[in-house]
Amino acid sequence: MLNILGINISISNKQEILKKISGFLDGDKSRYIVTPNPEFLLEAKKDEEFFYILNKADIAIPDGVGLIFAGLFRGKKIKRISGIDLMYDICALAEKQNKSIFLLGGAGEVAHEAGKKLKILYPSLQIVGAESGLQAEEWQIEGGMWKKGESANKKLIAKIDKVKPDIIFVAFGQVKQEKWIHHAITPPPTPPIGKERGAMKLSSVKLMMGVGGSFDFIAGRIKRAPKIMRALGLEWAWRLLQEPFKRLPRIFKAVVVFPLVFFRWRFINPWLYRSNVACLLYKRENDNIKVLIAERRSPIGHWQLPQGGTDGEKLEIAGSRELREEVGTDKFKTVKVFKNLHKYRFGNEASRGGVRSQQILGYKGQKQGLFIAEFTGKDEDITINYWDHRDWKWIETKDLVKTVDMYRKEATKIFLDKFKEII
Repeated sequence: MLNILGINISISNKQEILKKISGFLDGDKSRYIVTPNPEFLLEAKKDEEFFYILNKADIAIPDGVGLIFAGLFRGKKIKRISGIDLMYDICALAEKQNKSIFLLGGAGEVAHEAGKKLKILYPSLQIVGAESGLQAEEWQIEGGMWKKGESANKKLIAKIDKVKPDIIFVAFGQVKQEKWIHHAITPPPTPPIGKERGAMKLSSVKLMMGVGGSFDFIAGRIKRAPKIMRALGLEWAWRLLQEPFKRLPRIFKAVVVFPLVFFRWRFINPWLYRSNVACLLYKRENDNIKVLIAERRSPIGHWQLPQGGTDGEKLEIAGSRELREEVGTDKFKTVKVFKNLHKYRFGNEASRGGVRSQQILGYKGQKQGLFIAEFTGKDEDITINYWDHRDWKWIETKDLVKTVDMYRKEATKIFLDKFKEII
């Protein structure tokens, strides 16, 4: 594995990856593959759930020339494996191992068209379904919860499960397809109070993979770049010529924004401390004051105050945003903020998605301010984010310092002393 901007990328060659996939198809678990490119990595910096999903994938292939150059700066030589080429290889494996596939996504009838072309290439391939499924405007998942389209998705899941495919290729577009895949296989734990989160039933599936616009290429709606351009890493230029208005913003991110972000992450951030805000959310309960703490997903038993980067925002704005993101509610009122109370260096413990904080952010540590807010809602309003945390609880102030992880005790004592000054 090679870590780039916090995302673990496979450095195995295609033969090794196909051997692993062959084992997946004969296994008894549901697996998924992601195809990170520079745009994926930039989006993962903004979308923590997407970051978590990429790092929880069973295989993350390097599908982007920018990752090849980033690998060289990390001292590793990696070879690009395009998502569409891997899809063809998986279809060949499926034909050989007598496994069935389902083509899901794309616009109009493109999934059906792609299926017909695949049958020509692989005559014995079992294609048990091909349809557009959910349209982009019809559904939305946020924080593992369905905000729109849950009923339609349940019908889709039941329809897919009825034909029992071994492999599903999903073309919902990057980010959305990876979120759909992840939640179709591994629904997030710890549902909000008073709510249920049942597992989707894709009982037969051994492998799922997001394939973006691959159906369009397979169906012949969009022509692929000549082999020489692909070999030279210039497929992006070919796509830009074919779809200039659609591709230009994406190409700009890949060839301009990504190198700048990578350079800062690799060569500048390791010398700096990141600005961070810890959030002390409290409520009054009879004669007691209780503070909310959260248990990180990794390592188990690591309790702490909710916290996150300020991203250049003022402390009050950043603190409010972090609470909304980490606790899933805006039922609180700001009480006080304190700047620059604590500074610490990152340790070696795993953070989000099993990746160390220094790998994710690049910084050597954090300098923390404190955001204090009073909770004005009910406990059922709280929905902890599953990618960072596994649980939450209210705790009395007298027990706060001794309950948080050893790594957090020094900072928590400082924050609690400030809190006592204003209460």
